Order: sequence, then structure tokens, then C-alpha cells
Amino acid sequence: MRSATYATDSMKALPSKAFAVLIHSSGQIGSTRGCGMKNPSESTKPFGTLEASLQAILSSAVDAIIIIRHDGIIETVNEAAAALFQYDIEEFLGQNVKFLMPDTHRTKHDGYLHNYNTTGHRKIIGIGREVEGQRKDGSIFPMHLSVGEFLDNGTKYYTGIIHNLSLRKDAEQALLQAQKMDAIGQLTGGVAHDFNNLLTVIVGNLELMEMQMGAFEHSDLLKEALEAADLGARLTERLLAFARRSPLEPHVVELNGLVGGLTDMLQRTLGATIELRTVLSPDPWAVRVDPTQFESTIVNLAVNARDAMPNGGRLIVETSNMPLNEDYLADELGLPKNDYVQISVTDTGIGMPEEVIRRVFEPFYTTKEVGEGTGLGLSMVYGFGKQSNGLVTIYSELDKGTTVNLYLPRHRDSPAVPEKQKTEVQLQNATGGTILVVEDDERVRRLTRGRLEALGYQVLEAIHGPAAIETLAEHQDIDLVFTDLVMPGGMSGYEVAKNVQDNRPEIKVLLTSGYAEELMNGDKLSARNLKLLRKPYRQAALAEAIRDALER
Repeated sequence: MRSATYATDSMKALPSKAFAVLIHSSGQIGSTRGCGMKNPSESTKPFGTLEASLQAILSSAVDAIIIIRHDGIIETVNEAAAALFQYDIEEFLGQNVKFLMPDTHRTKHDGYLHNYNTTGHRKIIGIGREVEGQRKDGSIFPMHLSVGEFLDNGTKYYTGIIHNLSLRKDAEQALLQAQKMDAIGQLTGGVAHDFNNLLTVIVGNLELMEMQMGAFEHSDLLKEALEAADLGARLTERLLAFARRSPLEPHVVELNGLVGGLTDMLQRTLGATIELRTVLSPDPWAVRVDPTQFESTIVNLAVNARDAMPNGGRLIVETSNMPLNEDYLADELGLPKNDYVQISVTDTGIGMPEEVIRRVFEPFYTTKEVGEGTGLGLSMVYGFGKQSNGLVTIYSELDKGTTVNLYLPRHRDSPAVPEKQKTEVQLQNATGGTILVVEDDERVRRLTRGRLEALGYQVLEAIHGPAAIETLAEHQDIDLVFTDLVMPGGMSGYEVAKNVQDNRPEIKVLLTSGYAEELMNGDKLSARNLKLLRKPYRQAALAEAIRDALER
């Protein structure tokens, strides 16, 4: 029982001067050292009123207050202290205050107190310091401790005010984590941009060689080089997804259909020792996401879950509607109040310790053996969630399993439509036409010219936006402008596209990039009916993108 009666009874054991001292100094409990009061009559209130005032202060204080004797024995605590340390009030009284400290401080406390009582050398008294406390259940928490002292009839007492820093420390840690992830994202996004330009040249030249040489003695080496370049492209795609620099192609979809369509593939991926179950919402809300990236997210989570269950287990994929209409729920998740669709992927695997959970979304961080994982799967999941205006959270317990929750905002404007089945891209030669290639990287520009000419197009070149505008003014027979999105010269590819659509609307435009901040704003591109071809791309993808752009 945590009753204020205990605090009142214990305070009656203190001389009246203690009451007067504690209520002195403008109500700032704990800053009572050297107040100089000699007797209760100096107060303008009678003793009974002082006792009632002290009781009211102790009972209503948000921070914990503990009064100890010069030898460390606790005389008085308030309700906030009982709640903070998880003891009943009577469990404090008569105990040495060091029992509220973790072992590292507990063994040294008596020495600290003796040193101050004999030398007057202060470490916390009148100064304050961030230290750690220990609750009844053994958990350690950060706190700020400020201590004041007073004398009563020759006996020295100390008053400690304790402020719990757990929430502040959690917020600071969350901010540091967000800043770290943002810094890593900027770095990886920049690296991926340059790497994609290199891969574009490698893939393109290898494909041109393959087209020109046909079958030859070591053609298998050429194919292996292309496969390795494709692997590099997939790695940069994951980096860009983590960095939230990857362009998404969102559609309004109903996730039950996407999850159901993955079931057969997931079961083959998981193997016979893992039971796959789906628990789908009976009336799911629509969301607006990139369906391909969503499917990749589920597959990545399933693969991680499989690896966490080497001896088999169960994997459950759930969808549910989640209205965040309560402030405390939204604040706890770090999301604005809104309706969300929650996708949960739960396994019965080995789980993760806290130190792994803190880093699990960082790119290249992996607990797997060398060669068994890239450390990019969960980072891609994190980036997809953020870029889709949602959130990814993870909960895990050792030897019990892990749940990853993906929250995606509900889409209300239009109904969900079923996804069309993908078809294989066929490489076909063009029937002619003139294309203006706008690209600042000389190697990429030269390669693009060769690739387009191999497809049967006539090609003009420009090294940046202003040069492209001049070329457009000089040539009236241009059918399409194929422009990089990020270029020097004062004009972005988007600005080139806008100029073409405003002044030469008969000319089609196709954008390309491996990375760009503007890709974050897909609405800007869709508003102008612009499509984007991701670097690096294969010849077949280039042919299809050019053909589609000309037919729009």
C-alpha cells in the first residue's frame, strides 16, 4: 500500500526545524542548504500549517523526493519516489539509500558520503548530476539527482530530488538514430548514383558486344559479366530504397491480393520445414504503394525469417486495418494521426538481442556469416516504409521470435485496382525516328547513342539542358528527348522536359537517372505524364521505354 500516511508518520520523527527548512526558499525543495533558520517561529505559519504544507508539497511533487540522515538512512520519501523505484513507501524507511543504486555506485556510496561529511568536498550536493537508479525489479534507469542539505538540532540531513530521464534519453536516442540513418542514406544515395552510371556503361557495352559478336568460343564469360552487372544493379537498387532516393511507381492497390499472389513463391522460398500462414483482413483498406517494392519487402522479410528458423517453425503474414485516432498511439509509433493498413510478418525463430535490434535497419549490417547475406534486406524494407509515408517497427525476443510491422497510410481518393500480370519484354527494332540524347557523362552519352542506333533510331546529342534547348531550336524533326534528370548547366532534366512540353508539345520526353532528389516527388513527374527509366537498364528495357514514350 502506497499511502501518504507513511510519509506523514515518518516526517513526525523529524524535528520541527526540518519542516520549516524544507518549505523555505520559495518552495524549491532540495535547495535548502544554508537557509539559516534557527527556530520554527521564524516562519509566518504555525507548525501545524507548515506540516500540512510540507505534506501537500511532497504528495503533489512530480519528481521523486527522498530525505536521508547524514549516515545515509532514509527518513522520508514521497509517492513519486515510490512509483519511480517500484517499492511501497514503508520499504524505504530505515534503509540505507544505496539500495536504490546499481552495484557500480552502491559499493562506493558510503565512502562518498563519509568523504563529504569529513572534508566538505562536493560531487553532487549543490551541483546536481546525471546518475543511474535501480528499481525493485532490478532494471536500471537514467536520472538527474540534485541534493540539498540542512541541519536540525545539530543533525545533518540531505534532501534529494530525482528526475527520471528515461523519456528524454529515449527521445535523444531516437533523434540520434534518425540523424544517423539520414546521414547513411545521403551517403549511400550518392554512391549509388555514381555506381549506376558506371554500371550503365558496363551493361550497355557488354550487350552491344553480345549483339555484334553473336555466339563465340567464350560467350559464356560475357554472359557471366552481364549477370554480375545485374547483381550490382540490384544492390544499388536496395541502397537507393534504403536511402529513400529510389523512384517508386505507386498504384492504388488492395494488399490482400498482393500477399495472396506471393503465397506459392514464399512457400517455395521457405522450404518444407516452415509452415506459412496468412491472416488477412476481411475488409482491407486500399493503399497507394509501389506493388513491386511491396512484394520485394515481403520477400525480404520472409527470407530473414527463414534464416532465423534453421530448425523450422511458423511464419505468419497478417494484414489489418489500424485507425490511429488516439494521440498516445500515434505518438508511440511516431506517426501522424490517420488510418493505416498494418502488415505484420511474424516468425517463431531465434529472435534478436537489443543491440542487434538497434542496428538491424542499417545497410550492410548483418549477423550472418560472410557470404551469406548483404545486410541490405531490412534496410530496403526500412527505406520503402519511409518513402511510402509509412513506418517500419520491429519487436523481438530471444528464443521466442520476431515481428516486423509495416504501417502504410490508407488511400481514400480512388478504389484499388488489380495489378496487371507482367509480361516478358521483347527486344524489337524500331521503325525509325530521331531522338535527342541529353547526358553530361560522355561515356554514358556515347553508349546511349550506340544503343539507340542499334535499335534503328537517328540520334542527336546534347551535353546539358541549355545545349538541348539550342538543338531543339535548330532541328524540327526530333521525335523524342531522352534526358538525364540531374545535370550541370543550370537546368535539370525535369526543366528540359517542362520546356519541351510547353514549347514543342508534339515531341515526347523520357527521363532517366540512377539517383535524384527530385525522384522523391513522384507527383511532379506524374503531373506532367513523365516516365523515368532507371539506370542501369538493359537494352530490352530501353527499347520498351522508348517505344512506350513515343506511343503516348
